[in-house]
Amino acid sequence: MMTHPGVPLLIPRSTTSTEVNKTGTWRFLKPIYDEKTAPCSVACPAGEDIPRVERLVSEGAFKEAWEIILEENPFPGICGRVCFHPCEQSCNRAHFDEPVNIRAVERFLSDTAARYRLSPDLNLHDLSGLRVAIIGSGPAGLAAAYFFRVFGYSCEVFEARSEPGGLLRWGIPSYRLPLEVLHRYLKFLEGLGTVFHTSHPVPPDVIGEMSKNYNVVFMAPGTWKPRSGGFEGVEYAEDGLNFLQKIRAGQVERLEGDVIIIGGGNTAVDVARSAVRMGARPLIVYRRRREDMPASVEEIEAAEEEGVELLTLHMPVAIRPEEGSFRVVLRETVVKGVDEGGRAAFEPGTTERVIKASRVFTAIGFEPDPLWLPPATGKNVISWNTATVVVPESPGEAIKVYAGDLTTPSKTVTYAIASAKEAAIVCDILRTRGLSFVNEELKRSSIGNGLFLSMNVYRKGPRSGRSKKVVTFDDINADYFSLEPRLRVPKLLIEERIESFREIELRIAANIAMKEASRCFNCGICNDCDNCRLFCPDLSVKMDESEREHRFIDYDYCKGCGLCVAECPRCAMSLVEESH
Repeated sequence: MMTHPGVPLLIPRSTTSTEVNKTGTWRFLKPIYDEKTAPCSVACPAGEDIPRVERLVSEGAFKEAWEIILEENPFPGICGRVCFHPCEQSCNRAHFDEPVNIRAVERFLSDTAARYRLSPDLNLHDLSGLRVAIIGSGPAGLAAAYFFRVFGYSCEVFEARSEPGGLLRWGIPSYRLPLEVLHRYLKFLEGLGTVFHTSHPVPPDVIGEMSKNYNVVFMAPGTWKPRSGGFEGVEYAEDGLNFLQKIRAGQVERLEGDVIIIGGGNTAVDVARSAVRMGARPLIVYRRRREDMPASVEEIEAAEEEGVELLTLHMPVAIRPEEGSFRVVLRETVVKGVDEGGRAAFEPGTTERVIKASRVFTAIGFEPDPLWLPPATGKNVISWNTATVVVPESPGEAIKVYAGDLTTPSKTVTYAIASAKEAAIVCDILRTRGLSFVNEELKRSSIGNGLFLSMNVYRKGPRSGRSKKVVTFDDINADYFSLEPRLRVPKLLIEERIESFREIELRIAANIAMKEASRCFNCGICNDCDNCRLFCPDLSVKMDESEREHRFIDYDYCKGCGLCVAECPRCAMSLVEESH
């Protein structure tokens, strides 16, 4: 440093604090903590708070994570086994390496809670004297017994069969859903006060009389009527769902030879995989392409591993009996573009083939009794997304709810749960605020830009403070994450699978679940990584020492540079225009 001779070197130095210089007045953009909505939660019909659950699991807070699921979904042990996991299809991590195995983590939490006999802390209203009659004990009916109890209703479930559970009991094989898991949840509901009336069918024509004794009549009888195949000899084919029921009831001992299953949904695949276990060689015949099959890709792949064969782009023309077996005439189909749903549109070709089979099953869809169908429109008819609620015109009548397979666009367990939650929330709005507030409250309670509902948001819990903005992968600061392989859940060996109906997927250890949960980006929610504080050049991000998870911004000194927002790995902060 050069100085002039005889001139002293002067170094400016402040002798007082610079805190008097409120640099925050320079700011025209203001950083805020702004939790947002993860795409997995938007896609989840049950509306689970998935990023929060994954964060808690990664920290080992299993009971708290389990309870957060229960607020939105009473049956994580069921969904953790049979859900088609649309959440994973929407996972932002898929754009980075592979989606988080959300379903496996959910099953782990439920099984851990059962293993250690944990009792959840549930936020239930006191019983109010209100009563709900629930017709059907499938997933929609059972979920209704839970959600209506949350709002203080006494719940009675009427089931036509000898045991409750509906599709869960009779239509899903035990290698996917063991009976003890269903029994666990039936016992859970009974502990909440649910009364089950089994072997008690309720015909549609008595609903009017029943409504005089209840405040709500919730109808979810299911869709058990098979669709007609409409081809020659269809009467020789057996109903696939009825076959699954017989297996569950222990009425089928053995199958032999080649069997044909007509259809491409999960029921068709379940029939085929069950037939393998009963000793048969099954062939699934589907009229469209493999990629058009409604069954989940995982189930199709598992079926092929077990020896099930697929014959796509073929349709049945005739079933003809022949000396104790059947000749099944199949016609090739030709793809002609795609239909409105994105599946292949097809027309019959000219080439035919004949396959001999000892038995033939159809699994081409099911439909409800028309007498159970809800009214399409009306001034007192509320149809938000997955349920239809009919408001009575006179005070003495019950609210009528149509739910489950009667109203859901997708016939799955999670959609059934969604319909029960939606119905319970609508009935609570009607009781506490009135018909004119229903749409407003449902919109407020919806998750992100979707139509699925959150019980926590509706009840104005912590989740209600989140922005409805849905976090995209472009919002994620991927530099803070490393590539990690997705959890592959261990399974029984194939030779072990096909010999029994034992559950295929095995349990995972706690450390494995924690590792998988740690792969989650925790999109849109703060996980206390502390980047905002570490990168702030003005030291204006402070931490409340009495509550170390609580950070705040000292706006007296924040210049609004936005560095904290830019360095947030998961889009839990935003920059907004300053008001002054």
